[in-house]
Amino acid sequence: MTDLELDRPGSGRKLLALRPVNLAFAVLATLPPLAHLLEMPNKLALDGPLWLAVQQHLYRGWGPFYGGPVEIIALATTLTLLVARRRDRAPMRLTLLAALAHAGMIVVFFAFNNPVNAALNGWTPSILPPDWQSWRLRWEIGHALAAILSVVAIMSLVRAWLIERERR
Repeated sequence: MTDLELDRPGSGRKLLALRPVNLAFAVLATLPPLAHLLEMPNKLALDGPLWLAVQQHLYRGWGPFYGGPVEIIALATTLTLLVARRRDRAPMRLTLLAALAHAGMIVVFFAFNNPVNAALNGWTPSILPPDWQSWRLRWEIGHALAAILSVVAIMSLVRAWLIERERR
């Protein structure tokens, strides 16, 4: 965005206000998957009953209040930035990449993590299925993929912001 475009009433100011909000939500959307990625080696070493207890008690309630809404807001603010940057080729492409990464995080959740969460709600330590380790691996892979996508999103958004800043 050029200085001239920033001086137009409302256009640049909205973009300038949206960037930090978007980056804040992008950072918030990155934290849980990165935390899961960092704890993965230890969680893969847990036996079945302890892993199940962690899943059913430690992570209960995260999704509806943190993960889902934050990822959706990160995607929504990124899409809004995408529209605002539609005439500025390099930042627009980077913002598109970030939007695709945020959307990918949501797809990964529904493809990998949500089926595991739904399945293990009915499990008890005494009736763990024989293939519980494959369920655990699926859940961990989902979070690892989300972590990678979230880092791609945040790096793309920061690079787009730096390009705009250099031009000013």
